[in-house]
Amino acid sequence: MKPNRMLQLIALGIGFLFLYIPIVSLIVYSFNESQLVTVWTRFSTRWYVALLHDDELIASAWLSLRIALLTAFASVIIGTWAGFVLARMGRFRGFTLYTGMINAPLVIPEVIQGISLLLLFVEMARLIGWPAERGIFTIWAGHVMLCISYVAIIVQSRVRELNPSLEEAALDLGATPLRVFFSVTLPLISQALVSGWLLSFTLSIDDLVLSAFLSGPGSTTLPLVVFSRVRLGLNPEMNALATLFIAVVTVGVVATNFFMQRAERKRSVMAV
Repeated sequence: MKPNRMLQLIALGIGFLFLYIPIVSLIVYSFNESQLVTVWTRFSTRWYVALLHDDELIASAWLSLRIALLTAFASVIIGTWAGFVLARMGRFRGFTLYTGMINAPLVIPEVIQGISLLLLFVEMARLIGWPAERGIFTIWAGHVMLCISYVAIIVQSRVRELNPSLEEAALDLGATPLRVFFSVTLPLISQALVSGWLLSFTLSIDDLVLSAFLSGPGSTTLPLVVFSRVRLGLNPEMNALATLFIAVVTVGVVATNFFMQRAERKRSVMAV
């Protein structure tokens, strides 16, 4: 093996170890009975049992899950429309401004976005009395604003790769533009929509900064609860919570890749 190749493999191995050793140690210590995070005593599942009786964590987890689901669906719907406009409408009057507005959440720090939305909702409440308080709606609105940009970019890239002759053939055969979209275009961009949905869901359920600005009494999300507890000191219960998230994400990614690859194989067979 060439020396350069060996050095590349060593560097790659060090990089993976740097990334995954903390995750593996977190999983291992989630089964530690001791209340000290880094001191191993014996194997136990006490911290997983403690999670089931932690009402604050359970309530915040359900709230984060609801907001993430709402955010993912809304972001895919609005982001798909925005991506189509970017890919198919060409350069129209105000195109530069429109593109800048779509891409702005990608480059503007979340702190600035959070402050801006907070000021907006406070001023709206003063002028028209709505929203009366910050809660699920305000957090959802902030998350949708952030996630739309990611979905629009993903959909735009996929739509530009489509062969327009497929849609033109459907139109020539008498299909309406709406029927062409649902029967031809939508199946072709389904993988982009799934990717955008998963990315939006992940960004929403993981968001801390926007949620901190837009949450109110009784609307504390899971990242806010975890952050507030970690600031008081490391807690083995957080290791168990993180391990559950890792397991769910791993299963979700594997299952999604499996179904997407199976669908791609079916399309390839039908095309042949």
